[in-house]
Amino acid sequence: MCSKLLSIQSVAEILDVSRRSVYRYIELGELSVVDLRTGRARSRVRVPGADVQALMERRRAVVEESVAS
Repeated sequence: MCSKLLSIQSVAEILDVSRRSVYRYIELGELSVVDLRTGRARSRVRVPGADVQALMERRRAVVEESVAS
């Protein structure tokens, strides 16, 4: 997964969240995007798989920390 570029829908399915939540992660800087232009006004956004993996690891660490407390 780490070397691939993933669609917003794929990221949402991996994280088990809505597409809107994925866009929120992007807005908050939790995930970066690669914009693959397909025309003048149209873009196709992809998320690096490594970013998704890093987000999951950060979230897992927070959960483990709260459980240990």
